[in-house]
Amino acid sequence: MKQYRLSELAAALDASVVGDEQLLITSIATLKSAQSGQISFLSNPKYRAQLAQSKAGAVLLRHTDLEGFSGNAIVVEDPYVGYARLAQLLDSTPLPSDLIHPTAVIDPSAKIGEGCCIGAHTVIESGVILGNNCHLGANGFVGKNTIIGSGCKTWANVSIYHGVTIGDNCLFHSGCVIGSDGFGFAPNQGTWFKIPQTGGVVIGNRVEVGANTTIDRGALDSTMVGNGCILDNQVHIGHNVIMGEHCAVAANTVFAGSTEIGKNCIIGGACAISGHLTIAQGVTITGMTMVIKDIDSAGVYSSGMPSQTNKEWRKNGARYRQLDAIAKRLKQVENQLKSD
Repeated sequence: MKQYRLSELAAALDASVVGDEQLLITSIATLKSAQSGQISFLSNPKYRAQLAQSKAGAVLLRHTDLEGFSGNAIVVEDPYVGYARLAQLLDSTPLPSDLIHPTAVIDPSAKIGEGCCIGAHTVIESGVILGNNCHLGANGFVGKNTIIGSGCKTWANVSIYHGVTIGDNCLFHSGCVIGSDGFGFAPNQGTWFKIPQTGGVVIGNRVEVGANTTIDRGALDSTMVGNGCILDNQVHIGHNVIMGEHCAVAANTVFAGSTEIGKNCIIGGACAISGHLTIAQGVTITGMTMVIKDIDSAGVYSSGMPSQTNKEWRKNGARYRQLDAIAKRLKQVENQLKSD
């Protein structure tokens, strides 16, 4: 078990200690559940009442929260960011694999970097290049001529198709599929002609892809996900989407093909983004929003309806169906007023 003196944790955060610098910390917990060998944090004022009763060995605090607190503390500007950084330092999550399993099937032409571990029954096809210190979980698949950078991790049952390029220090959770065919079909007299999807997928550095998320390969050019993007579970990114750096996308959101998303966008859960659109950088889209036209400036955008009683919803639904008739009557009244 990892353990650190409080002074060591403070040094990692470039912060100061109030109290016992030699106190040993082994893990992080909430204010309510923490015990003497654990550190907690206070970032949300609504939990300040728990501070006095907390049994935590130490707490990450803002300077303004020190008043009246007699315990050990690390003083930081942003306790939540401090928590995230210490959580990485104290992380006890096991690796997806810790050896090259004898049942792994690795083509002789694949180049496997130093320190790599490959789980049971994982298949690595010809022409693959795998960087140093990668850990691939069990039952995975890496297709022909795919390039994966150093320090990447894939959990069990991740499928990465052929011709995909992935940067360094990326994380892929179970069941995600990278490089499957985009939804490309040409209509022809009531039937559909499949368009071969011959582009690839290019993923930058430090990208995290959630469980059962799918990123389609491009039709001709590549689908692209920029550095530092975080994608939640069950997100779908269609072919030839270009996503700028450091975007965050919550679960169940879908992007139709050939849409371009700027840097530093935050997109809530269960959103639907139509194809061939451009979304500016710095845009926030709240949950359950449907985007059907370009967004050309930063800001917060919404369209999802909040919940209401069924009786209200039925009444408002009936009114919604009458909007066109109401608009026409209003126009007639306006024209009549203008003529009087």
